[in-house]
Amino acid sequence: MSATADFREVVTSCPEVVLAAVGGATLVCGTRPELIKLAPLMRLFGDECSVVYTGQHYDESLYSRIRADLPPSNRFHELGVGGGRRGDQLGRTISAVDEVLATHPGRVVVVQGDTTSALAGALAANTHGLPLVHVEAGLRSHDRAMPEEHNRVLIDHLADLCCAPTELNRANLLAENVPPHRIAVTGNTVVEALRAALPGDREREAVLAGQGLARDRYALATIHRPENVDDPGRLAVILGELGRLPVPVVFPLHPRTAKSVDRFGLGRLLEPLVVLEPQSYTTFLALAAEAAVIVSDSGGIQEEASVLKRPVIVVRRSTERPEIAGTFGVLVPAGPRIGEEAARWLEDVAGHRERLRHHPSPYGDGTAAARIVAALGEVLVHRTGSVTAG
Repeated sequence: MSATADFREVVTSCPEVVLAAVGGATLVCGTRPELIKLAPLMRLFGDECSVVYTGQHYDESLYSRIRADLPPSNRFHELGVGGGRRGDQLGRTISAVDEVLATHPGRVVVVQGDTTSALAGALAANTHGLPLVHVEAGLRSHDRAMPEEHNRVLIDHLADLCCAPTELNRANLLAENVPPHRIAVTGNTVVEALRAALPGDREREAVLAGQGLARDRYALATIHRPENVDDPGRLAVILGELGRLPVPVVFPLHPRTAKSVDRFGLGRLLEPLVVLEPQSYTTFLALAAEAAVIVSDSGGIQEEASVLKRPVIVVRRSTERPEIAGTFGVLVPAGPRIGEEAARWLEDVAGHRERLRHHPSPYGDGTAAARIVAALGEVLVHRTGSVTAG
């Protein structure tokens, strides 16, 4: 029997042995979406991992609500790196993560996505000679104006294991000559994170009632990306389009967007919207699940929409998640197409809801965390010849 086949037998019969073999993992993250998506791995690893939170998202409204929902950990390192210019932030984050790895060495380092924190974790792991696992590997927008594109490409080529959510992501990696043995198609941990956090029908009804909303009779919008909020003209156009939609538009206001609205004097454009402070993940999911349509520039919301079976209008130049195009999502530039696409979804909300209900999410069946652990176990077998080797 091959080492890989032997490992898979262990996964089936004695998963705790696998977790013990993978013990000592260090998860590096720094933003709200990373915390959400790594939570399933935190739960699976339990006491066998430590978490390094860099503080790239340092706003209390973005962080504290998510931190409260995470599994408890005795090894949670909060670095408080904060914001700043990209190069300066990257340098400070690498140094901070490097110090943690020097004093609390783990067996492997796990990073998620394409943030500055993820790249810093990857570079620090490389410095210490630790195996690197990249969760959510292989995403490509082919838009080099996006800092995230640079980050995800670099991380993928440093990683010992690239956990690709979809076959398209795997194809992207192969096209860049990443060796096949370093790639595993795992699905995306967002599926299980969302299912664990999604409130039930009564709780969702209570959330809507608290805002005076009715199911399928409002839109939910989130805008925060630099390409949209750092340009006063583009931000004004987007807010204007949202304000003209024929249904209430619930708008959780990201701290970066709030600063831009204030700096550019665009406060009047928020008046037609139902402006909320950033919400807890469960409350946000309640609002997303019952919305007629979602308008967003978020990457994670594109994935979440496919799990919730809701349509999403993606307001960006490009997207690294084309898997949802033509079913759950449509990519549009800032401008009148926002209203045009919203009108198309709003003309038959019940019909679209029923149609989308039958489309599976391209991001897997909710077992991504277990698949990632299994793939990591195979990496350990490949390196040591034994799933239990230290």
